[in-house]
Amino acid sequence: MARTDGEHGHERVTDTEGVPVESAVVAEDLALSYPNAEETIVDIARLDVPEGEVTALVGPNGSGKSTLLKGLSNHLSPESGTVRLWDREIQSFGEKELARAMGVLSQENESPDSITVEDLVYHGRYPHRGFFESTTEEDREVVKRSLSMAGVEHLRNSEVGQLSGGQKQLAWIAMVLAQDTDVLLLDEPTTFLDLHNQFKVLETVRQLNEQTDVTVAIVLHDIAQAARFADYLVALRDGELYDWGPPTDVVTEQLLADVFGVEATVTHEPELQVLPKRALPDE
Repeated sequence: MARTDGEHGHERVTDTEGVPVESAVVAEDLALSYPNAEETIVDIARLDVPEGEVTALVGPNGSGKSTLLKGLSNHLSPESGTVRLWDREIQSFGEKELARAMGVLSQENESPDSITVEDLVYHGRYPHRGFFESTTEEDREVVKRSLSMAGVEHLRNSEVGQLSGGQKQLAWIAMVLAQDTDVLLLDEPTTFLDLHNQFKVLETVRQLNEQTDVTVAIVLHDIAQAARFADYLVALRDGELYDWGPPTDVVTEQLLADVFGVEATVTHEPELQVLPKRALPDE
């Protein structure tokens, strides 16, 4: 696998046999910052999100993971550079058109506390309906499936305001699944969840990918989880791309030291495992 840029050069992405990887989302010469911010937050020469695969964005707090996801989803306009969805600039999509193609779960989710989980999930169907159209049998089937996949079917009549933080997160995931898109961008969907539900969410994402070939870009805090569940990893450090590729190539003891400031042992038998030992001294 050829890397794209960062410390490892700037190359066209290819597989191990030199065949170009088909990418659903491509960012080139991308610089991102927030209004009134003095510094650029993310500065990447090229990033690929391969079609039909699960790509995890990893890095410490402040490395630019969430900012990059905002740029990839057109929630943050770039200072410079382009983001393309299927070879079309993402800013050329209309709002509903983009919502039919790309589902986004951000960290800033808000809804009326009195809305039920089922009604929240139905909101995921809005890109597929005209303004005056009522719900269809297809809408009902997709909502039912999404509630089941996210594990919140038993909460369908509960008010969102009465849910725990973890339950709310699962309800929002069900809503994004109900958009029934070909691309999913998820910003730390395991936040607030206990270990059981973290794995439940990741297994749901993996299952969805395997059943429907949905393309996924997911921000994860836990590199061991990312290495286990993702096909590709994007490792960010200080807003720049440190490395990109399959977990077995990217997850090294050097990366854990350079990016996460942790001394760790990485083993590959019987499967990739990360065994943290200690925090390295701050430079």
